[in-house]
Amino acid sequence: MSLVIFDLDNTLLADDSDFLWGQFLVSQGMVDSTFYELANQHFYEDYKLGTLDINEFLAFALKPLADININHLFRLRAQFIEKVIKPILLTPAKTLIEHHKSKGDTLIVITATNKFVTEPIVNLYGIDNLLATVPEFKQGRFTGQVAGIPCFQEGKVKLLNEWLKTSEINLTDSWFYSDSHNDLPLLNTVDNPVAVDPDDQLRNAAEQQKWPIISLRECT
Repeated sequence: MSLVIFDLDNTLLADDSDFLWGQFLVSQGMVDSTFYELANQHFYEDYKLGTLDINEFLAFALKPLADININHLFRLRAQFIEKVIKPILLTPAKTLIEHHKSKGDTLIVITATNKFVTEPIVNLYGIDNLLATVPEFKQGRFTGQVAGIPCFQEGKVKLLNEWLKTSEINLTDSWFYSDSHNDLPLLNTVDNPVAVDPDDQLRNAAEQQKWPIISLRECT
């Protein structure tokens, strides 16, 4: 039995839930369309290039959680999951998850996207454990700030190590599936790194280190 770690966006999903949540807020008229859409695209390009200022991005991305009425926010999230996320769930990803479950492995998703957005997505895949960037929540509302450290790049490794201290699990024969070169710190930590539909930088690294490269995208 092994610890099996999954990235979420563009790994178990056929797109990026963080970016799509921003676009969804634009489509619902919940944020200024011109500013927000351009900024959302800018941050997403920075992420893909590996130049994202995570603190600057989170100040942008978490602000709507603080600005929108909490009850309306949860209704929006339910609509987002139904209309946007369910169509991009990947059947091969479900098969891979079930394969590891059948072996008795412990599964966890570790994602930079905030927990408010990702928790219901991870539940759809039947995975019990999640490490994500945590939006601060006080006195019945989100504050727009981050609680703890962002779950991004080296932050994923730090948060995983903290989580391991609370469990009887270790990294012996561990796995990590990811699409992004931003996850190289964690990919280099596990025993079995796997590149999933990787970006060019991760593909190059995987080829150089002879890591498996797989696809979870539907065949067309």
